[in-house]
Amino acid sequence: MIGVIAGDIVGSVYERRRNRIKTKDFPLFSPNCTFTDDTVLTVAVAAAILRGQDYEKAVREIGQKYPNAGYGISFIDWLFSKNPQPYNSWVNGSAMRVSPVGFAFDTEEKVLTEAKKTAEITHNHPEGIKGAQATALAVFLARTTKDKNFIKNTIEDKFNYNLSRTLDQIRPSYRFNVSCQGTVPEAIIAFLESTSFEDAIRNAISLGGDSDTLACITGGIAQAYYGGVPDHITKKVKEMLTDELWQVTKQFCREFGIETGFEAIDKI
Repeated sequence: MIGVIAGDIVGSVYERRRNRIKTKDFPLFSPNCTFTDDTVLTVAVAAAILRGQDYEKAVREIGQKYPNAGYGISFIDWLFSKNPQPYNSWVNGSAMRVSPVGFAFDTEEKVLTEAKKTAEITHNHPEGIKGAQATALAVFLARTTKDKNFIKNTIEDKFNYNLSRTLDQIRPSYRFNVSCQGTVPEAIIAFLESTSFEDAIRNAISLGGDSDTLACITGGIAQAYYGGVPDHITKKVKEMLTDELWQVTKQFCREFGIETGFEAIDKI
C-alpha cells in the first residue's frame, strides 16, 4: 500500500500537460510533490477493510476531509451528495483506489468480489469494474506467485487486456488518458518491464499520461512483487502524509504483514 502512495506522490507533478515527460530520468521527489485523491481514496478503502466498514461509508467519510485532493467533478458531486448513487463511470478512479484489496484478501475469488464492491459504489460501468478487478488481481498475484509471466497471462485471459506491447511501443503515441481501459494495461506493463520498485515507478511516469494514477497502480503491484518499498521512499511517504492517513497506512501494513523490504514500520 505504501507503494501505491509513493507512486501517487512521485507522479503528482508530472500529471499536468506542461510537465508530462517521456523519460525515466527525473528527480524521484520534486519539491512540488504531494499526495492526491489517489492516496486519500486508497487509504479510505484500506480503512474500510480494517474496520469491516462499508466501502461507500469509508470513502465518503475520509474523502470529505480532503476536499481539495484533486477529485473529478462527478466524484465530487457524489462525495457530497445527500443521496449518493453510482454514476456509471469507466474512468481510472476505480483502479487507483483498489490495491488494498489485493493485499488483504487471500483467494482470487474474494479479491475479485471485493474489488467489484469498491468500484461499483461510483464506477459501476463494466469497464470501471473490470479495471478495479484487474488491478486488485495483479496485486494479489504479484504477492502470491512472484511470477511475471503468470501474472501477464492471467490478466490477459481474464480481462482481455493486451499486455504484450512494450513501453517503447506505447510511449511515443501515448497521451493523457483517464479511462480504465487506457490506464490499467499500461500500468501493468510498466510493472512487467521493471527491474525494481523504483524502476517500475519510473516506467509508469515515463509514459507521459495520467502520471499519478499510472504510478500508483504500478506501485501497488511492484510493492507486492518486490516485497516492499525502499526505506528512503517509505520515509518520504510518511513525511508527506497527514497523521491520519499515515496511521491508517501503518495499521494496514501491520495487519496484513506488508512490512518486508524496509525497516520495521514502528521505527519509521
